Amino acid sequence: MKILAMVILGFSMLFAAVDINTASKDELSTLSGIGASKAETIIKHRETKCFKSVDELAEVKGIGAKTIEKNRENLTASKCKK
Repeated sequence: MKILAMVILGFSMLFAAVDINTASKDELSTLSGIGASKAETIIKHRETKCFKSVDELAEVKGIGAKTIEKNRENLTASKCKK
């Protein structure tokens, strides 16, 4: 079942960017260099501070400029609701 979910998420990545303000752990984990642990860290970070831009991902421990650049085309940051 997990494999099927990852395949479906993989196909969705072809057509839509991952919104770092709303993406699930599984969606974030499809990004290059982002595993389950870093995905959880992103989610915890956005609970206290909304991402206003993709570049603000660098504020998350363990995520650097190289990871952001590798994924930039697949990332978006929706408008903050708070």
